[in-house]
Amino acid sequence: MAHNPHAPQPGPEGSHDPAGSTQMFRAFVDEGEPQRGPQVAAASSGSRTGVIVAVVAVVVVLGAVAWLALG
Repeated sequence: MAHNPHAPQPGPEGSHDPAGSTQMFRAFVDEGEPQRGPQVAAASSGSRTGVIVAVVAVVVVLGAVAWLALG
């Protein structure tokens, strides 16, 4: 049988990731975390403002439809 260095080899813990993609992804996520903190807060307040504007617009449209239907 030929030796294949790319074949999955069972690790000592039994859950070896042959490509290392899980470890690389976790390193990427951990690396970018400090930079995302302020952006998440800004996006949260921006989306909250958008939701408020959308609710007000829906109330105005429903009021106009009711006024036209009953008037």
